[in-house]
Amino acid sequence: MQTNEILKHVDHTLLLQGATWEEIRQICDDGAKYQTASVCIPPSYIKQASEYVQGKVDICTVIGFPNGYMTTATKAFETKDALENGADEIDMVINIGWLKDKKYDAIENEIRTLKEVCGEKVLKVIIETCLLTDEEKIKMCEIVTRAGADYIKTSTGSPPRCDFADIELFAKHVGEGVKIKAAGGISSMDDAEKFLELGADRLGTSRIIKLIKKEEATGY
Repeated sequence: MQTNEILKHVDHTLLLQGATWEEIRQICDDGAKYQTASVCIPPSYIKQASEYVQGKVDICTVIGFPNGYMTTATKAFETKDALENGADEIDMVINIGWLKDKKYDAIENEIRTLKEVCGEKVLKVIIETCLLTDEEKIKMCEIVTRAGADYIKTSTGSPPRCDFADIELFAKHVGEGVKIKAAGGISSMDDAEKFLELGADRLGTSRIIKLIKKEEATGY
């Protein structure tokens, strides 16, 4: 797979707590230069980044991040605020405790509520696979599909790394129209290509562009 084709699927990401505007601006410059699917940045930088990129790259941000246990009303407000500030895509974290408690209707209603706020904008649902059983992952495939979200996403990026098996599982159980995002520990071009081959449509990572820039600088 050609590098430029892989880059079309990358959400170039910087979500570290100490991220500065200088670092966010570099992420935006790289995303625009290498034509990534989006740049995924903290909500507090959306407005500044949106004004800076002027439509050269889509802006993605995170909601209920990273733990997901905020109220639905709080997540809805976060989403509305992000969109008003210029976000093009929203990655929300589910309430994992609700899933463990089998509060499936509450999770579905929350996802549906946020999708209504998003309208035509993309909504991705982070389920934090490292904390779930396969049964729970399959259940979330069903819930995300019913709720009308655009993507199911593996994780916030917390350890352990994204698992190829999770993408295979998602691909078997998501409904029509639901895409897959892999995130967390995607550290090589081989990884990226394998995730895409298994059925992922997006890759949340900061490392792919770092690898490309290193290759450009060193020749290998």
